[in-house]
Amino acid sequence: MARKHILHMLTPLRHMSPFDVNMAVDAGYDVVVPYVEVGLAEVTGLVQDAIFSRPPDAGVNTGIFIAGKDAALALDMFAAAKKAMVPPFKISVFADPAGSFTTAAAMVAKTEKLLRSKFERTLDNTRITVFGATGVVGYCTAVIAAREGAEVTLVGHDGVERVTKIAADIKRRFDVDTWPVDGSSDDRKKDAVHASQVVLSAAKAGIQVLSRDQLSQAQDLLIAADVNAVPPAGIEGLGVSANGDPIEATRAVGIGPLAIGNVKYKTEFGLFQKMIGAEKPVAYDFQDAFTLAREIAK
Repeated sequence: MARKHILHMLTPLRHMSPFDVNMAVDAGYDVVVPYVEVGLAEVTGLVQDAIFSRPPDAGVNTGIFIAGKDAALALDMFAAAKKAMVPPFKISVFADPAGSFTTAAAMVAKTEKLLRSKFERTLDNTRITVFGATGVVGYCTAVIAAREGAEVTLVGHDGVERVTKIAADIKRRFDVDTWPVDGSSDDRKKDAVHASQVVLSAAKAGIQVLSRDQLSQAQDLLIAADVNAVPPAGIEGLGVSANGDPIEATRAVGIGPLAIGNVKYKTEFGLFQKMIGAEKPVAYDFQDAFTLAREIAK
């Protein structure tokens, strides 16, 4: 009898995301079990319960998924899960807190594709400004772009203090530089956009981050992208279905949340399928998500 594919889903929150549960089941997992309010210190025990309950050759049929809404905590839980393995007892691990790793991967992959196809350039040395940088998607977006050589600015809507801490955490974890700036007023946001070639908005849903006027004055702007599908748009004038469409009164083109979401969905679904189909246990984080998103976005 073929062994069933079992996925244990861990979250520090009170509830596991129904989105992720549905995605895992639709991707092919036979059994999906959520664990809620899981602390970092509990990850080792849960993982070792999972690895020792099946023989080593069944490790590939067992997976851990790490959710939540905190990128740094998810990365710590991901590291703890990998460290908990006791070879030859190993299982697969996939982290995607609040869908942020796959969403960020999709946004950067779509941006990279447009830079190449419309402007004949890469992410390397491109000036990218991330709005919503203190959120989970903004954090991951900044890391992915910076690791590809972009000059990444983190905009703090409530001042520079929190984004300064984010930049320090990114430097400590990934040894890449990002630059925090104050975006607490319209004039300061305008200055940030003025210095940008790419603007990526990952702010909370239903909040307009940038106005059409602020975009129109950004002479060097090439691309603006937004992950927010809840009205009003995070970037005024950017349609939800925009996929390289011109943005009125600018030389830039836009990427809307539905275009990003299509790649995000396929990326998360695809990574679940890769876990199920793997010949040996695997570990997937935001960088693996970006690798797949790049293939999908081509």
